[in-house]
Amino acid sequence: MNVLRVILGDQLSLDLSALDDLDPRRDAILMMEVMEENIHVGHHKQKIVMILASMRHFAKTLRKRGLTVDYINLDDPENTGSFTTEIQRAVDRHRPNRIVVTEPSEWRVLEMVKSWETLTNITIEIRADHRFFASHERFSTWADGRRSWRMEHFYREMRREHGILMDGDQPVDGVWNFDSKNRKSLPVKVSLPNRQRFEPDATTREVMALVAKRFGQHFGELDTFGWPVTRAQALVALQDFIDNALPWFGDYQDAMKTGETFLFHSLIAPSLNLGLLSPHEVCSAVEHAWCKGRVPINAAEGYIRQILGWREYIRGVYWMMMPKYADANALDANRPLPDFYWTGKTDLHCLSEAIKSTRQTAYSHHIQRLMITGNFALLAGIAPREVERWYLAVYADAVEWVEMPNTLGMAVFADGGKVASKPYASSGAYINRMSNFCKSCSYDVKKKIGKTACPFNYLYWAFLIQNQSNLDNNPRMGMPYRTLAKWSAEKKASYVNEAGKFLESLNSGRSS
Repeated sequence: MNVLRVILGDQLSLDLSALDDLDPRRDAILMMEVMEENIHVGHHKQKIVMILASMRHFAKTLRKRGLTVDYINLDDPENTGSFTTEIQRAVDRHRPNRIVVTEPSEWRVLEMVKSWETLTNITIEIRADHRFFASHERFSTWADGRRSWRMEHFYREMRREHGILMDGDQPVDGVWNFDSKNRKSLPVKVSLPNRQRFEPDATTREVMALVAKRFGQHFGELDTFGWPVTRAQALVALQDFIDNALPWFGDYQDAMKTGETFLFHSLIAPSLNLGLLSPHEVCSAVEHAWCKGRVPINAAEGYIRQILGWREYIRGVYWMMMPKYADANALDANRPLPDFYWTGKTDLHCLSEAIKSTRQTAYSHHIQRLMITGNFALLAGIAPREVERWYLAVYADAVEWVEMPNTLGMAVFADGGKVASKPYASSGAYINRMSNFCKSCSYDVKKKIGKTACPFNYLYWAFLIQNQSNLDNNPRMGMPYRTLAKWSAEKKASYVNEAGKFLESLNSGRSS
């Protein structure tokens, strides 16, 4: 029996379920670079390079193992530009009895794959993706019947189930979560590690030239590219993180600093999402480093929580909530995304810094995303779908199943509390506490209102005032609403008016 086995661009794992029971004498592997997936949103140039170069390197690995790989290059003149039309061409070439594919990570692509059987009149076998700790069924079992979903509850079950950082049935050191110890601001004279980056090889340079030619108008810079594009490089990046950054990750994971993009963060999320690394081996490596006394428990637990807890939880939320989740807009936000999200040209130094680093590297860490770009979008009432598409476009690690719930659930509270227990809204005080951004800003973070006041300050209070009917019953919002209850109507109106003038200046193009 001749089987055609399809590998998508984020399935670059040798233990992929689509490759189980492969017969190298009869079966062929199909890999496709198609224009539709590169322009579905205007992906960062570095993101396109990373995916295509990783795919090409993975195809070489498969061929070295004696496997037949039918690889469709983006610039192949016969390339029809979409997965579906390329599947139809591949069926004509290979005449398979069956097509096998591991379930896609994105709902849109899964629906596409489901249509192939009718189009080709060939059996399409969609296999589960076993590269995660929790299957869809496992998450559903946990979620069904619960009035609210909270990552912490799911995370503890995962810890027990997989025996990670456990002492019998209890967490090591007797504590499940060290988050309260992981919120330190960065000392002025702290020494930051030089992070491992990777010089593009011939294959990657070839892809870079292709991207410069075909996607030159897309967001981002190319000449600073340094992401891993092979499993060997991804393993080096993982070890670099554990040796040189993880010991301080716990303390300073929320910190931000002008001119510093990476700090103590792992930089391996793109490799995880492409399949070059597995979450199991990452958690095992981090746990091993703790066992050997090379990293403190707050760092090991804090990072494992991101992988075993948050990453798995977010995947479960995505598949439980799609496709309606994409249109979530609980706060009825409808303002267009400001142009400065693409240009970085704004007098708000924190936003300028986060967007500039994103242009240069296709990366900013989770607090910059949540409390700078996301916080501003929340306070400004920017349409969730526009914010979500921006996040998907600009970050190297942004694949929809991860990015969409993080954006709609955490950053802009568009799902009304399904993912997060409260909106992550903040004034300028938080940004000032966790960064040195405010020292170089045109606005004064200490001023609450007025022309030179930090816009985050009056936007924060105006957001609370305007969304009080949606939020004042939230128990985690009690403190700011008790403060608001003491304000006069005139004071509230002055904040709303100040916010309105600032936001109107964004729309009119008068504000930088």
